[in-house]
Amino acid sequence: MSAAVDVTEAAEAPGYRARHTLPLRVEAVRQLRRRRTLLMGGVLAALPFILITAFAIGGTPSSRGDGDRLTLMDTATASAANFAATCLFVSAGFLLVVPVALFCGDTVASEASWSSLRYLLAAPVPRARLLWSKLVVALGFSLAAMVLLPLVALAAGAAAYGWGPLELPTGGALATSDTVPRLALVVAFVFVSQLVTAGLAFWLSTRTDAPLGAVGGAVGLTIVGNVLDAVTALGSWREFLPAHWQFAWADALQPDLEWGGMAKGAAISVAYALILFAFAFRGFSRKDIVS
Repeated sequence: MSAAVDVTEAAEAPGYRARHTLPLRVEAVRQLRRRRTLLMGGVLAALPFILITAFAIGGTPSSRGDGDRLTLMDTATASAANFAATCLFVSAGFLLVVPVALFCGDTVASEASWSSLRYLLAAPVPRARLLWSKLVVALGFSLAAMVLLPLVALAAGAAAYGWGPLELPTGGALATSDTVPRLALVVAFVFVSQLVTAGLAFWLSTRTDAPLGAVGGAVGLTIVGNVLDAVTALGSWREFLPAHWQFAWADALQPDLEWGGMAKGAAISVAYALILFAFAFRGFSRKDIVS
């Protein structure tokens, strides 16, 4: 059976509605039941407990008396909010990149590797509908992964260190009532900043039949971006790199909320992501599906 099914003719069939094919609920359940989804959720949920154990064995971070500037790690055990912020700090640079690359890079390529992609299109599921369903679900799972980590960290931190204001490394503290909204803002910015990785992974997923190639390619290119950002010789050109703004969320953990860095970082990330998503949809619409 040819994979190039004429959707126009299929639309003439009684009861056929293109928008009803491959519902988001069905795709979400399929992805949720996969082993890699459960494994990634387990890893993210375990990280706070690993850090708590590390602090219990090695001693809690303490303020340094040599005049060095404190970091989030130094205030990690001050409260549940501090502990959640520390978990985000240690994972935002790489760990949270992995679920985004995994969920977005594995979604289309895995269907091709299983030789089930052409049968989905022969259902017939319009190509744009198929990509849209898979992209929405992949981004939803990516966001869920980023929300899971601070939620578990808050619960574990409250049990281990108690609930209280978020003590700032620069001095002062955020009121307890402000900590959750500020942490929610941090998570939102981290998600937006990872849209570039999502775009890379999703585009590569439509170009290859190897899921590991799409996932690894997205992670590798993200690492290259981080390396380029460390090259100070690039000067102001680094501001066009999404990696340059990945920790701009620290401005949300200040007594006076600063939006400048986060706004620039979000704009850069969204712009790159939209271009990559457009490449994915355009290329897939013309691709000869043979697997």
